[in-house]
Amino acid sequence: MVRKRDMDWITYKGSGGPGSGKSIVFVSGDEEYRSEEGLPMLAKILSQNHGFNCTVLFSINDETGEIDPETVDNIPGLRSLKDADLMVMLLRFRELPDEQMAHIIDFIDAGKPVIALRTSTHAFKYLKDTESPFAKYDCENKDPSFLGGFGRQILGEAWVGHHGEHGVEGTRGLIDSQLANHPVLKGVSDIWAPTDVYAVGELQGNSSVLVWGQVISSLEPSDKPNSSKTVMPVAWLNEYPAGEKSASTVLATTMGASVDLVNEGLRRLLINGCYWLTGLENEIEIESNATIVGEYQPTFYGFGTHTRGVYPSDHSL
Repeated sequence: MVRKRDMDWITYKGSGGPGSGKSIVFVSGDEEYRSEEGLPMLAKILSQNHGFNCTVLFSINDETGEIDPETVDNIPGLRSLKDADLMVMLLRFRELPDEQMAHIIDFIDAGKPVIALRTSTHAFKYLKDTESPFAKYDCENKDPSFLGGFGRQILGEAWVGHHGEHGVEGTRGLIDSQLANHPVLKGVSDIWAPTDVYAVGELQGNSSVLVWGQVISSLEPSDKPNSSKTVMPVAWLNEYPAGEKSASTVLATTMGASVDLVNEGLRRLLINGCYWLTGLENEIEIESNATIVGEYQPTFYGFGTHTRGVYPSDHSL
């Protein structure tokens, strides 16, 4: 039995706080790392604990209205980016219709800030409409004028590969000593993620590394580092040119799976990032409130593991 279709996205009104009057749009859509679980949780924290108006968009099966991360060509509601102050994204290999993709690129070209998680380094993959005006954002773009597509040109790096052993080795976040006093890192400590460290080549633009990823020998946070593997950037800042406007800022991290976000340190880093990127640096507390709102029992990452029969309204408060 198909449930009656409801709204294709979910909105959480800010309940009062420093973020009052600011709008964040979260764009989820990946087959592996359960962004459809993690981003609503972050949006609830930012709306209820900090006052931001938050809208969460999903990959939607157009026939049933269900959240379906394996639907790579439909994320309704992207027009809400027009009035947003910040976009938070976790995407993987999307090939959106031009009318949807245009909203993302218009946001970028307007010089607005972005927080990009995990597989957003390879957010877009054009396999069908290779003549699309947006095909240059393909993560495997080989054209020297836009090498690496969205990931490399906007975020600072595209998909390179797994550095830690996938599903076997975890990540310990090491704060860069030279940027330890950066507002995004205020009150941030004990970063741990049960996803592996991604390989990162030379970061592009004028990127600054906030956190380095140390490969841990297992998925137990207390286990020892794998000393045979070097550290890699796992969170950095980058600026991208925005047409005739001055450069705007990206906070990118190769962490961010739903199970990674169980970690309070990582949640606080992202919350601080939302404040900093929306002009609220002076409102960042010594320890930003990263308390999870309601129940949160994330699904472990993997292909084909998303929960079927879930609709956007199921994420209501």
